[in-house]
Amino acid sequence: MTDVTKAVQAYYTQQASQPAAGCDCAQACDCGPSLYDDTLIADLPVDVTGLSLGCGDPVTIAGLNPGETVLDLGSGGGIDCFLAARQVGESGHVIGVDMTPAMLERANANRDKLGLTHVEFREGMIEDLPVEAGSVDVIMSNCVINLAPDKAAVFAEAFRVLKPGGRIAISDIVTDGDFSEELRQRFDLWSSCVTGAIDMGVYVALMEAAGFTDVAITDKRDAAEAMPEVQGMPRVFSARITARKPV
Repeated sequence: MTDVTKAVQAYYTQQASQPAAGCDCAQACDCGPSLYDDTLIADLPVDVTGLSLGCGDPVTIAGLNPGETVLDLGSGGGIDCFLAARQVGESGHVIGVDMTPAMLERANANRDKLGLTHVEFREGMIEDLPVEAGSVDVIMSNCVINLAPDKAAVFAEAFRVLKPGGRIAISDIVTDGDFSEELRQRFDLWSSCVTGAIDMGVYVALMEAAGFTDVAITDKRDAAEAMPEVQGMPRVFSARITARKPV
């Protein structure tokens, strides 16, 4: 585990200890429950919505269908898994992978509270997924891939576990330009979904190198107003990223 990963895990362990951690992936964007349509989360307990630390709504982006198998990269407290479970129904299956035991504990408790037997959570790294190759219809992720130090490995693993024709729907932080090397070493900003973000062109290139097609970055929202001005920082956006694995 790299120093960056250790710092990120420690940070989200602390977040998991809060009754309602609210929003933090977040210095970089609007986030938390406000990102979801009220009708989607109206009946979810605060233990679930309070752990919403994302920067978008990948479940809606994914356009899920009944019976599909869905994988959430960096599932945290489980909100996106629970929303996905409603859309795929009991004939479907939802897997959340997270590296932080404290988050997994919260997610499992929330799953049991909601009675969602077709949702499971697995401990693991998104760079080395504990998921069988070619077993997943849809991958989603919410403000997590920016936290990974080896994004090429993340996309390679995502490609491996998707079925041919499978799709990926991501909400994430991207940049127009690069952070200074000094800022890259600010693990506090990295853990807050800022300095781990990469240039949009690099993001697309990494996904294409992994084998994905139809890679698109859309709905970019400038995060400048939500962040302090720091020398050596490029323009930062929250965005939707979609792609497919060829048949």
